[in-house]
Order: sequence, then structure tokens, then C-alpha cells
Amino acid sequence: MIEIGAQVDLSHPAERVWRALTDRELLGRWFAEAETVEGVADRMLLHTAGLPGFEANVEVEVTERQEPDLLVLACDEAGRLSELTCAVTVTKQGCRLELREVSTHGAWSAEQHDPREQQFRQALTVRLPAILDWLAFQQVDLRRADGGMTAELPLIGVRGKAGRNPRRRRTLVAVVAGAVLVAGTAAWVTLPPDAKPAAAPAPTATASPTVTADRAAVAPTATLSARPSRTTASATTRPSRTPSAKPSRTPASAAPPPPSAPSITARYETESDRLFGYTGEIVVGNPGGAPVTDWAVVVTLAEGTTVDDVDGANWRQDGRAITFTGGAVAAGGSRTISFDVRDSRPKAREPESCTIGGQQCAGL
Repeated sequence: MIEIGAQVDLSHPAERVWRALTDRELLGRWFAEAETVEGVADRMLLHTAGLPGFEANVEVEVTERQEPDLLVLACDEAGRLSELTCAVTVTKQGCRLELREVSTHGAWSAEQHDPREQQFRQALTVRLPAILDWLAFQQVDLRRADGGMTAELPLIGVRGKAGRNPRRRRTLVAVVAGAVLVAGTAAWVTLPPDAKPAAAPAPTATASPTVTADRAAVAPTATLSARPSRTTASATTRPSRTPSAKPSRTPASAAPPPPSAPSITARYETESDRLFGYTGEIVVGNPGGAPVTDWAVVVTLAEGTTVDDVDGANWRQDGRAITFTGGAVAAGGSRTISFDVRDSRPKAREPESCTIGGQQCAGL
């Protein structure tokens, strides 16, 4: 019989710890993602494959429950059977949680035992306290009229799965921008008028010379050089042959041509985030008039993050750089790439950069 054990002292009530142990969504945030088994009560499937010390997903079934003190689970990991006991003991500072796993059929190898035990310890001492602090933060009640706060504040702020609220952010920006605009307008209205406005430059007039029938002198009204027109003794005046000023031979500097539209574009957005990761989305667009077959999006992840799953493109990883490729993008069409990222820190971090064809992706 082989045992694996870990324990932690927590500054939270036993009821809150019990909720973190039994709530499927919360369990997935501090230990492993879980899903219920349809048609079977008190049974879940933990997605532990790939975690240190685990070779496959673990199917668990509750065999004993004493809320909020004791939870016993029967575990099946690809035919290897074990029993996991979760004991909660009340202390002066909060409570103590102890996990103990005992193999009942089969055994863990030496290469599995230590990483598996380390995984339990890390989940209990790092991830679980962060989740409990986040739950405490949700219960904060700021009743100022009743004398201040009535619940404890968390030690660590963690974003929930709902992720960002771009609409709320845009509303806040609009309110601030409106306030700045009103203040600027009021300042402009109260400014005293300029006592000596600068006179606009007088336009240069160009006029034809005056011609009379009796050979009167020509009186030009502009500084342009112009020859006087010929006159005859007859009373009829011929039209002036005064040439217009010669155009300059120095050509005006040609305006730079407008930049050509890129043949392929990309936009990044964090679709959702969770305690130890997030889901990113990249939309590859083709604004041109012909399909684009050769394209690649390169995403550089933050240190300590890894890609877990990709949908909508082929991908390969080189260190922290992830390269996404795929089929042709039709003219005027687009392609959506969705990828899940795991982060070793409680507060998930977005990619450091995103490029397509050497150009920066929009939205990041």
C-alpha cells in the first residue's frame, strides 16, 4: 500500500473550503478541470492527463460525505485504483485541509510518486488559497451606513472566468472623454477675444493691362511682367495679347502614394480567462480581391505559459513562440483560430506579441 499525502493551514472557514472541494467549476480552477458523468450521481471525470504524476484522466466517485468535515473518493486512473480522503479540521485561524491518497489496486512508479505528491502540495498551498481569497472577495459587503465592511478582504485579487467587460470599459472611456470635452469647451468660451487679430495676407491680384484706342500708356495693376498690347488708329480695340505668367519649371513635390492595403490581417482578443489560463482568439482576414494561401500567425506567449488546445489552424511550438498556419483564406473572407493557454500563475497573462506577415496583430 502506497500513500501520498499533503496538508495546508488556511485562514478561511471550513464551509468555504468544502465548497472549493465539491463545486465542479471551482475544483477545475485550483486542481483539475472536471465534468460530471451523465446519469451517474456523485461521479466526475477529472482531466488530469498531462499533469505531473498523472498518466491519464481520473474518474472519481464519492463514497463518503460528511459536510463540511470529510470527503472520501474512489479513484480510477486507467485501471489503477486508489482512495482519496479529504479531511477538514477547524482551527483558531480557520481550518486545516489534509489530502491522503492510498493505492488499492496497482501502484505508482518511482517516477510518478514524487511528482504526483508535489502536484498535490502545489495545488493546496498556491492555487487553493488563491481561489478561497477570490471567494472571500465576492462576499465583501461594503455597508458604509452600518459601520464599514462586514466581511474579510482577500489577499490576492483574481479575475473570474467572465473575463473582461469591453462594454463597461468603453462606457467608462466615453464618460471620461465627455467630461474632458465639456471642460475644454468651457475653457474656450471663457477665453478673452484676441485684441489684435493677425491680419490675413492680402491676395495677390492679377489683372490685364488697360488698353485705350489712342495709344494711351498701359497701366498694369500687378507686379507680373506683361507686355502692352498693340493698338491701332481705328476706334476698334483688339484683344490683348498679353501672355500669362510662365509656369515654374520646378515641379511641385509629388505627394507620397497612399499605402497599399495589406493582403492579410489578424486581430487578437482574449475570449475568456480563468484562474490559471485563458482562451485566446485570432481572426485572420483577407481584405484583398484574391485568396491568400501562404500565411502564418506567430504568437509569443508570456513566460511560464503553454498552449493546451488549438481549434481552427495547424500549429507548432518553438520555445514560447507558437506558429499558426492553415488553408487558404478566400477574398473578403476570414478564418478564426481559438487556443487555450495554461498559466503557472494565478493571474493569467496575455501573449507578449502577435504578428502576421511581420505586421502587428490588431487588438494586442
